Amino acid sequence: MQTLTQTVIHAGFGTKVLHDAQLAILLEGSAQRRYNLVNRALKAGELVRLKRGCYVLHPTVTGTKVHGFVVAQHLQPGSFISFETALAWHGWIPEAVRLMASVVPGRRKAEYSLPVWGDFRFVPLAQNQGYGLVGVGRIELSSGIGLVADPLRALLDLICWRKIAPEWVPSFLQGLRLEPEWQSAVQSDALIRLRRVYQHRRMTEVIDCIASEYAHD
Repeated sequence: MQTLTQTVIHAGFGTKVLHDAQLAILLEGSAQRRYNLVNRALKAGELVRLKRGCYVLHPTVTGTKVHGFVVAQHLQPGSFISFETALAWHGWIPEAVRLMASVVPGRRKAEYSLPVWGDFRFVPLAQNQGYGLVGVGRIELSSGIGLVADPLRALLDLICWRKIAPEWVPSFLQGLRLEPEWQSAVQSDALIRLRRVYQHRRMTEVIDCIASEYAHD
């Protein structure tokens, strides 16, 4: 086992995502020594680079796979899991979703393809400042914290991303094959809060459509 791997596990960070700043504290010596230790662990397959300066020990070393939701947070800080990924997590759609899709602040989209974890996609949406995390929950996972949209927020994010017009909403929802109990979870007060999130007038009309057809007080 590589020196870096032993040090990280001994420090209790074996199932955590690590950044260069943390490794600089854990690994004694110069920056060049740290660079060499990182490269050796990478070549040995004991360390996985998620992106520049961001790493995690390989699950074959620790016996535990860092949750993809936690990985997403480190790939794009400030993002949160949404769209079909969150809908599947909450049990609103029957299909398993392999893609880790998130909403990301700002205007730049990003994609990553990682061994072990698969594909990640980060999508910017036109949101009003200060309301980007409305309807987003903080989930404690064994390997860290994940931010995940509530199912209703995830559904509206998906409609926003797909640019679904208000008149197309009923057929779009039918095509998603949502689980029957989803309608009972659509509350008027939640829709009122979510009206503040999106900049586009189209989304206001979409929310009004959902409220009139499905919402409960």
